[in-house]
Amino acid sequence: MPSSVSTARRRGGRLPLHEYVEGVLSGDRVVLARAITLIESLLPADAELGAQLLDAVLRHIGKTRRVGITGVPGVGKSTFVDALGTYITRERGELLAVLTVDPSSPISGGSILGDKTRMERLAVDERAFIRPSPSGGHLGGVARRTRETILLCEAAGYRNVFIETVGVGQSETAVHSISDFFLLLMLPGAGDELQGMKRGIIEMIDGMAINKADGDNLRRAERARMEYASALHLFPPSPDGWVPKVLTCSALQGTGLREIWDMILDHETRLEASGQFAERRTRGNLQWMHELISSGLGEMFRTHPAIAELIPKVEEDVRKGCVTPLAASYRLLNLFQPKL
Repeated sequence: MPSSVSTARRRGGRLPLHEYVEGVLSGDRVVLARAITLIESLLPADAELGAQLLDAVLRHIGKTRRVGITGVPGVGKSTFVDALGTYITRERGELLAVLTVDPSSPISGGSILGDKTRMERLAVDERAFIRPSPSGGHLGGVARRTRETILLCEAAGYRNVFIETVGVGQSETAVHSISDFFLLLMLPGAGDELQGMKRGIIEMIDGMAINKADGDNLRRAERARMEYASALHLFPPSPDGWVPKVLTCSALQGTGLREIWDMILDHETRLEASGQFAERRTRGNLQWMHELISSGLGEMFRTHPAIAELIPKVEEDVRKGCVTPLAASYRLLNLFQPKL
């Protein structure tokens, strides 16, 4: 079981590489948290050290079960994660890392990061590690370094990793590429929300759970389950041959959680047998690589000396209407284009 060792030095600044590596591989929760902070840093020196850390723990990664969890507003994602996570850690005795993503303010850039306070049982569970991160304006329902954080949690020995996204939105598709199972939470009697949701998200889910199926909602939840199951059959079959299932549960009462976890395990078993599990990981890694290339090129563009000097003037021209945004972008891009 991961330990929680704290020293005066660990409360200080950046650690030497070998201390990060030893701490992460030994399951030290304090060092793991510090390592995640390192890879989330925007400082160039931290980015270099973070890359070295990931390379050093590379052979210890890839052995986790990654579950992406999203849902409609008010569905109770944090309560559900707390309930399902507690089932995994206490009844099954397995380790669990929960990575939550809170939306950042477009005005201040800040984020509340309050998910941990809403997971009362997991927050005090020694088998669970909860890491909230701000989205930082990053699209796809995940944070800027969610993928790297998953790898560090894998290296620290966490067999299961939950990625709780910022919520269903028009751009929330990246979570599918980093998860082995993509679960969508819905509410009883919210049939209109399925049609209003982006089609791409529905086509990518591996399972759906109708939460809050308790009390007076029981009959409505079962009716919603049948409606959603029928609706999902109208979508093209998944490339891996898996047919998404729709189940009901009550995170508050703890019912239906075993069935949901059995569905996730069944999905893993079937995809591993067909080779699709590894193929899905490979596709995700390739997408990750291309995203990093795009991100790196954008950073190189913004920090290019000539462009950094010219951007304020070009922005002012756009503000005054002297030039169109298209022409302004071409002017900057042509300046960035390497001489052949």
